[in-house]
Amino acid sequence: MTVVAPTLTFERRMLKEYDLLISLDEVGRGALAGPVAVGAAVMDAAGARRGVPEGLRDSKLIAEKRRSSIAERARQWVPTTGVGWASAAEVDAVGIMRALGLAASRAVQAVVDQGVPLERTLVILDGNHDYVSKVHPVPLTVRPVIKGDRDCASVSVASVIAKVARDELMASLHPEHPAYQWDRNKGYASAEHRQAIREVGLSPLHRSSWAIAGVPTLF
Repeated sequence: MTVVAPTLTFERRMLKEYDLLISLDEVGRGALAGPVAVGAAVMDAAGARRGVPEGLRDSKLIAEKRRSSIAERARQWVPTTGVGWASAAEVDAVGIMRALGLAASRAVQAVVDQGVPLERTLVILDGNHDYVSKVHPVPLTVRPVIKGDRDCASVSVASVIAKVARDELMASLHPEHPAYQWDRNKGYASAEHRQAIREVGLSPLHRSSWAIAGVPTLF
């Protein structure tokens, strides 16, 4: 299968109307354990004139061994990046969509805290649903883009930095909870993960509100 590299076509069009873009993408929505994470990547007109970094793709399309180096290249390509998080406990407390909104709002705030203004700034959100506007404490202008992580280079940046950050976090938690093998499955519903849950039960980092036992294997 031929994988088409993301472009800046959409970003360049939007930068005719806005001064800045904050592109967002989430990872961890379907995991059984651990937080959800939303990456944020800022794009300006100067960045949109530069070439897309080699190898940049939606994080799901990048081999795991290459993600860290591509994520670092991506961070250097854009002016500002950030990652927002919502814990498994928050997923249990408010549901997955509101938890994604919290993580997205925190990602936006992470780049705002680095000096990125929200005036004349468009938030590009991968997907077809705006889950951040109702959560963020100040008004945002949001444009959901279906397949944004595949087609829009700035969203691909957000995707890969969030994926690398979350994978590193889950691997770091493995020594405390080795039975689940999070260093390998990153909290997703692998066969080994589900078997460990049947044998030893849930950890405090599992999304206990989910019907975990019957979740199909995702890989």
